[in-house]
Formats: sequence, structure tokens, C-alpha cells
Amino acid sequence: MTDLVTSKPNIVVILVDDLGWRDLSCYGSTFYETPNLDRLAMSGMRFTDAYAAAPVCSPTRASILTGKYPATVGVTNFIGGHAVGRLCDVPYHHRLPSQETSLARALRDAGYRTFHVGKWHLGPRTAWPDRHGFDVNVAGCDWGRPPSYFSPYGCPTLADGPDGEYLTDRLTDEALALIESAGDRPFLLNLWHYAVHTPVEAPEHLIRKYRDKASRLGLAGVDAVVPGEPMPAWHLSGRSVQRRIVQSDPAYAAMIENLDWNVGRLLDGLERCGKLPNTIVLFSSDNGGLSTAEGSPTCNTPLAEGKGWMYDGGVRVPLIVSWPRVVKPGTTTAEPTTSPDLYPTLLDAAGLPLRPEQHTDGVSILPLLRGKAFDRGPIFWHYPHYGNQGGTPAAAVRWDELKLVRFFEDDRLELYNLGDDISETKNLATRRPGDARRLSQALDTWLVTVQAAIPQPNPNDRRF
Repeated sequence: MTDLVTSKPNIVVILVDDLGWRDLSCYGSTFYETPNLDRLAMSGMRFTDAYAAAPVCSPTRASILTGKYPATVGVTNFIGGHAVGRLCDVPYHHRLPSQETSLARALRDAGYRTFHVGKWHLGPRTAWPDRHGFDVNVAGCDWGRPPSYFSPYGCPTLADGPDGEYLTDRLTDEALALIESAGDRPFLLNLWHYAVHTPVEAPEHLIRKYRDKASRLGLAGVDAVVPGEPMPAWHLSGRSVQRRIVQSDPAYAAMIENLDWNVGRLLDGLERCGKLPNTIVLFSSDNGGLSTAEGSPTCNTPLAEGKGWMYDGGVRVPLIVSWPRVVKPGTTTAEPTTSPDLYPTLLDAAGLPLRPEQHTDGVSILPLLRGKAFDRGPIFWHYPHYGNQGGTPAAAVRWDELKLVRFFEDDRLELYNLGDDISETKNLATRRPGDARRLSQALDTWLVTVQAAIPQPNPNDRRF
């Protein structure tokens, strides 16, 4: 291998499903234990204001692979999702479009080996990872969640293991084998875990550990989930929002500890084969933590709400980037960034030409990683759907510390200063009309530019 090839950094993208912003110890959790991820954060840069491109999974995944906002790429909902309420649903692509030059394809064109391990959820067989630039696909299919985390899995792209084998362990085994097989060629490894998505299942010994911990902390008897308002999506008629107000679910905590242990195994494997010094490790989540429905396993406080909502609990996520000799260890940044930025950033880090015609919405944050002054500019969201967690169709923009949300049901505007109101409790829209108008105009211009589909009033009577 030439020096040109071997000098290119390996890239590992660890994407967790539904992991909340405060679900790691280094982000403030006092119930979950994540020593390996804390170690990863101390080896690189921890982002306090990183965002997923959507409050649900498929759109964010598409944004990472394309460098585009979900509204631009046309994947605006979790694939398979459909719901109506006061508004009709809007159409969206039910697959990652074949004409997109994915990050994997761009890196493979430059000599990288490309591996995908884990969740995909970006369309049917004709849109699986092998159709989007990945040399190897392990466990990636149309699934949004596994039927069970314990073998037999029944996954079309992963052979069943011994009865009782745990899926997160198995995916890490597969990833380690691929790393060892890479030889001297640089590689991209997408390790996109199904964890910590429902079903909330974990090894029993870890669940027992956190049951005992909850008892010691006085959490076992706390009413951790508070019933709220009726669900706005008609298919959830008769159900109400169920808000978790404290992190105390033993099974979810066990899932997180197992995930953390497997991240540690991966890091140790990279070090053991001598690849860690030349590897970028990026860790993040596809949306905020599940806190208002479907068992409500976690709590995102001080952020508002969670998965499926346009408040920060639904879109602000952990982001850790470690890159020896480039990213200063133990650094923290409050500069906002969003998932479309990963595409140009990783091309830039690999010394490859940017592809602005492809990653039209992403901005390379490599200067920030190198410790230089950086201002990403405004970040936009468009989620014109009812999810399953209680949120309603909305669009939003964050510009510096201000965030404006437009709710499509009634065109209501909410404006927050996240710098002194991280919980989004003080709506400033009427008190700061100039700022509300400025951000609203910016949002309007962007929605027109990306030809965003706006949901219209539902002409049908509500059916129970």
C-alpha cells in the first residue's frame, strides 16, 4: 500500500437508536453508567449542542449518508410511518433514493473499504446498504427494530446465533471481525446499533443490578411516568402522552451499560490491532430519547419532551468525536452542528475533495475539530408528520442561541433563547417580535428553497 492510502484515517461511525442527550454519564446522567463512552469523550471532543436532522430515525440516517436535510433528500418520516390528525399526512420517499451519492460510495471511490453493521431502515431490498456503496452489509435491512434482542433474531442479513445470544454483543463481534480483515486499506465502518430502541430487553444480570441501584437511590417507589394530554394522532385515539420525569428504568439502564461495554470492546479491538491512532471514532444518536410513549423508558430533562417532538428533547443528541493527534483530548464545544454536517466533515478529514453538489446542506466542521474559530450558521428542521409519541407536524430553525418552532396545526410560533432557557419554557415570540419575525422569515425562505411539503387541514371527520 502507498503512503497516500495508509495515511488516510479509518472512520468508525457508531450510531445508536433513540439514545437521549442525557443518557450518558458524561452528559449528566446519574443513573446510567457509561465509563467507556466517558473515556471516549475524554479522548476527544464532546458536543453539547449537536442535533439530529429529525426527531425520528430514517430521516436522520438519510441525512448522514447524503449530507442533506431530510426535506432535501425527501425522506422526512420514519419509513413505513403514516398518521393523520387535524392535518393530513404528506408524501415522502420510502427509500433512500438511488441517485444519491452516499458517503460510503464517495469513500469507496477514494479507496476505502466500506462496512455496514446494524440497523439500516432506509427502504426495501433494492435500497439496502449494498446498493448504496457498502462492500459488506451485516444486519442492515428494512427493519426499524428487532423482534427481539436475543437470538434467534430472524434477520434476513444476519445468521442466528446460539439461543440467547444478545444482539448488541453479536453486532460488535461482527464489527471487530471486519476491522481485523481490513488489512492496510483505510475503512469506513458504520456500526449502527439497534439498541437502545424498543423492545427494551437486556441481560438479566444487568437488569438486577439497576433494580438494586434504583432501590438504593429511592427511585423504585417513585411514580416516574406522569399521564398527560390526549395523543393528537388519530390512530392513537384513546391514549395519552406518558411523560417520564426521572431516569429509573432498570432494563433501559441495562441496555445502555451493555452498549457502553461493547463500545469499550470496539475501542480495545482498534487498539489491539494498531489501528486506533489513525482512526476517527464518531459516536451519536439518530434522535432524542423515547420519553413520552411506548413505555417511556428514559427522561431527557432538562430538555423538553423527546423522540417525535420538535423541542430539543427530540432532536438534541450526544455527539463525541475522537481523533488522536488531531482533536484535542478532553475538549467540549457548545457550537451547534447537525447530522448533514458529518458527510463533508469526514470527506474533509480524509483529505478528499468536497462534493457540494451532493452534501448541499452539510457544512464541514473540521476547523472546529482542529480547535479553530467556527460558526456553522442556522440549522433547520422540517418534520411535517404526526409521530407515535405525541408531537405534531412542525418546522424549526436554530440561529445562535435562538430557536423558533412553527407548529403547522395552527401556525403557532414559539421562540426560545436556549442559552438561558434550555428547557424551552419561556416563549418569547410576543416579547421579541423582531427576532421572531427574523427567524420566521429565514424559516420561510428555507422551506421554499427545499420545496418542503406542508401538511394541509384534514377534511375528514375524526373516526374513533
